[in-house]
Amino acid sequence: MAFIPVVDFGVYKLGISDTTDENLHELCKEIRKAFTDVGFVYLENTGIDKKEVDHVMDISKKFFLLPEEQKRPFGRGSFTNSGNHGWVSSETERLNPGRPGDLKEAFNTTSLCTDIKWPSDDLEGFRDIQVGFFLRCKELSLRVLRVMALSLGLDSEVFLKAHSHIGSDENGSTLRSLYYPPVNAGSVKEGQLRCGEHSDYGSITLVFQSHEAGLQVLSRKGEFISAPSIPGTVLINIADLMQRWTSDVFVSAVHRVLLPPVGDSSTRQSLVFFVQPDDDAIITCCDGSDKYPPVKSVDYLLARFDDSYGRK
Repeated sequence: MAFIPVVDFGVYKLGISDTTDENLHELCKEIRKAFTDVGFVYLENTGIDKKEVDHVMDISKKFFLLPEEQKRPFGRGSFTNSGNHGWVSSETERLNPGRPGDLKEAFNTTSLCTDIKWPSDDLEGFRDIQVGFFLRCKELSLRVLRVMALSLGLDSEVFLKAHSHIGSDENGSTLRSLYYPPVNAGSVKEGQLRCGEHSDYGSITLVFQSHEAGLQVLSRKGEFISAPSIPGTVLINIADLMQRWTSDVFVSAVHRVLLPPVGDSSTRQSLVFFVQPDDDAIITCCDGSDKYPPVKSVDYLLARFDDSYGRK
């Protein structure tokens, strides 16, 4: 059996509206096992197809290949309504603060506002394509959160209630389009990776990868194991707030993206939807154990951003 299980989400894929909790019984068992044993799962038959993913990656790559002076006006931190929205240049972020900056670029779609500046010159449809995919990921995420609650024997709405503002400025959920440019081995700093070891911050994360290898997940035995792109699937993982929320029943696994082999000049892309509870949500252990103290979602998120961006 593969390290990360592949689970069929067909009974609750996007477009199906009449599924009962009873019909989800087998799916709940498989999801719970994956998120308890590994913290990651590949979902197939979600209703999001490869054509949709490729469309977003194509327009994103056109943006990343623009000269830096054309990307700079859209830099993260230049949008007053959303501090996380916008472009992140290569080596700006270090997801493992102990390593040099990550060798990747990103464009974060955190705000869906129409009245902020979006890339448009030579990138017709950039905003609409990013926002449209954001909303598709939102819909799938809410379905996964419902299944997760049922798998724990909880009310099906318990997680959904804390995610009611996804897509507004009262929620930090973000679609990240990531681009890993070719790596010049001669200029790589000691210890530098395409993406340093880290766990995610919020509830769950949806990952759509191009075919290039590189992503690795840390197993419960302490070994990094490859998590390749599997066509037709979305890779979903538990993030840190969800591990706290479930009193460590669901595990948030550390992961990283390695450098390509020396001489390999290929690029890599991924689309990552980070699901965050509403800013004002107070996260407490859902089993009533008080294993972790209550924490406000936005405070936790901002503290983690400080680790990734604040240390020079």
